[in-house]
Amino acid sequence: MGHKPIEVLMDGQRLPAKAGEQIQSLFKRYPPNAGKLLAAKINQNLVSLDAVLHANCRLTPVFYTDREGLAVYRRTACLILYEAVEELYPEARIIVGQSLANGYYFDFVSDKPIDQEILDNIETRMRQIVAEGRPFVRESISIEEAKEYFDAEGYHDKIKLLTTTRLTEAKLIGCGVFKDIQHGPVTPTTGFIDRFELALYAPGFLLRFPQSKNPERIPDLSPQTKLFNIHKETKEWNKILGVTNVGEINEICLTKEIGELIRISEGFHEKRIAQIADIITSQRDKVKLVLIAGPSSSGKTTFSKRLMIQLKVNGLRPIALSTDNYFLGRAQTPLGEDGKPDFESLRAVDLDLFNRQMTDLLMGQEVATPIYNFHTGTRDQRTVSLKLEANDILLVEGIHGLNQKLTQSVPRENKLKVYISALTQLCLDDHNRIMTSDVRLLRRIVRDRKFRGYSAAHTLKVWPSVQRGEEHNIFPFQEEADVMFNSTLVYEPSVLRMYAERFLLEVPTDDESFGEAYRLLHFVRMFVPVFADEVPHTSILREFIGGSTFEY
Repeated sequence: MGHKPIEVLMDGQRLPAKAGEQIQSLFKRYPPNAGKLLAAKINQNLVSLDAVLHANCRLTPVFYTDREGLAVYRRTACLILYEAVEELYPEARIIVGQSLANGYYFDFVSDKPIDQEILDNIETRMRQIVAEGRPFVRESISIEEAKEYFDAEGYHDKIKLLTTTRLTEAKLIGCGVFKDIQHGPVTPTTGFIDRFELALYAPGFLLRFPQSKNPERIPDLSPQTKLFNIHKETKEWNKILGVTNVGEINEICLTKEIGELIRISEGFHEKRIAQIADIITSQRDKVKLVLIAGPSSSGKTTFSKRLMIQLKVNGLRPIALSTDNYFLGRAQTPLGEDGKPDFESLRAVDLDLFNRQMTDLLMGQEVATPIYNFHTGTRDQRTVSLKLEANDILLVEGIHGLNQKLTQSVPRENKLKVYISALTQLCLDDHNRIMTSDVRLLRRIVRDRKFRGYSAAHTLKVWPSVQRGEEHNIFPFQEEADVMFNSTLVYEPSVLRMYAERFLLEVPTDDESFGEAYRLLHFVRMFVPVFADEVPHTSILREFIGGSTFEY
C-alpha cells in the first residue's frame, strides 16, 4: 500500500509530496534557494531534515544564515566534539561554558590539563567523524532507563535534570558511543559540519564557527579577556551557591532553601555594585563622567539607580543624564534596513552638541541640556539647566556609552565606562548550555507584555532586529569597558516562568513567531516555578516583573 499524497506549501508554491516522506527527500526534488541547508520548519516548528511529513503543511527551509540554522549547526558540532572526546579520552569530563569569540568555551576536566597535542587529537578525530558521515541515531526510553544509563556513565547532572522536569520519557541522541539528551534538532548526519576549529583558551578551549553572514570563513580569534573574566566570576558565584545547572536550581526550588538562594544572589549583586561605586569614588579627583552601556533588557536602569545610592553612601552626588535627549530630529535620523528611523544608530545622536556640553560641564560651566519629545520626534523648546559642583558626578546611560566616538572630546582619564549584561552561567547540564540571550529575551517579553502593551508575538518579531543593532552598536565595544557587571540572577528563570509561560501561550499557532515561542516555552518549563514574593523590591528583576521601589 503506497503513501497517501499530500501537499506542501513552500515559497508560495504548492508542491506534491507523500505522507511518510522525509523533508530532505522533498528538498532534493525541489531544491530551495542556494545556501547551506541545515533544517526546516513545519508550520513554524523547527525540525531536522530527516523529519517525516505526515499531512498538508507549510514548509520553510532553514539555512546557516538563519538564527535557527546556526543553532542546529552548533548543537550538532557539540555532539561530534563529545563523541570525539569520549572515544579518545573517556576518563575526561568536558563541560560547556559561555558563548565566546564566535564559538563556545569548554572546560576539560582530567588528570592531565589540556594542551595543544590533546586538542589537535580531538580536532583530528572530529574531522574523521565528519568525513565518515555518521547518521545521528535517536531513541526514546523511559526516565528510569535513562537514569540507569546516565548513572553508569557518571552523568549525575543529567539525572537531576530528568528527575526535576517530570518527563515521562527521555529522548537520547548520538552518533557513536556518546549519548545525550536531545534538546533540539540536529543535522541528519555528521557530514554537514564542515567548518569549525578548536583553539586553546586557558584554562580550557574554544570550539569556533563561522559567523552566520559568512558561512565559509571562521574569523580570526580576538581574545575577550574582560568578558571572559566576568563569566568566570559568575561561574564562581554559582559554585559558591551550589547551583551550576538546571537540575540543581530545581532541587533548591522544591525546598525552602530558595529564599536563602534569592537573598545570597541579591547580596552578590549589592556587593558588586558597592565595589563599582568604590572604584569610582577612589578616582573622584579625575573621573567626573560615568558611562553605563549594555544590550536590551540587561537591567541598565535599575543598576544605575542602585549605583547612585551607593555613590551617595560614599559622599558623592550623582546626576543622571540620558543620551536619548540628544537625538536628532526624526527627519534627520538615519534610516535602518526596514526604512524606518534607526534610533539605535550612533548617527541618530547629535554628537557635536553632546560632546560640546560634556566638555563644558566637566569644566564647571552651566549648560542647557535638551529634552527630546518622542511624540513629535523633535526637541522641546524647554531645556534643563545643569552644572557640576565639586562632589557631583555625571552618570550617562545609553547603548553607545562604550563607543569612543560618543565622548571623543572627553579625555580618557576623566571618564569611566561600565558595561552591563545578563550573562548566564547556568547550563541545562554539563553538555548543554543555555543561550546567553534567552534570559534577556524572557525579561523583555514579560516587561513588554505587562507594562508596554506589546504581545509576546510582537516582542519575538522585533527581537532579531534588536540583536542586529546590538551586534553593530554594542558588542564590538565590550572590551572598551573599565568595569563589567553581570546582571543575571541564577534563580530568575524560575520566577520569570510564572509570567512568561502564559504570555508565550498567547502566541497564535499560525503566527510567524510561533516556532520561537514554542522553543522558549519548552525552555521555561524546564524550571520549577517560583513565586516572586521573596524577590527584593530593589532587585534588577523587578524592572521586568514589576513591584520595584524605583520609578522607571
